[in-house]
Amino acid sequence: MKNIVLICAAGMSTSLLVSKMLKYAKEKGYECEIAAYAAVDSARAIPTADIVLLGPQVKYSLAKFRTTYPTKKIELIDMMMYGMMDGKGVLDFAIKVLG
Repeated sequence: MKNIVLICAAGMSTSLLVSKMLKYAKEKGYECEIAAYAAVDSARAIPTADIVLLGPQVKYSLAKFRTTYPTKKIELIDMMMYGMMDGKGVLDFAIKVLG
């Protein structure tokens, strides 16, 4: 089971996206845990993640997170997908990155 972590500014704006991702994962039969966290809680969330997806509002943290967690897969969520709350697209992207 994969652990997918989404990081955003306050952890609230991605809650809807997480819900849509979980719904699609269930339809697809993809076993995973998906949760959203505020950037200030990233140190608690990232160590157990298989992949970390950053919301557009915290893209400035990408380099810092990749340096701090060099063995983790850390990617940006496409701004268009994020804005449209495209749970299917974001989950498909995460699955592709995970391989």
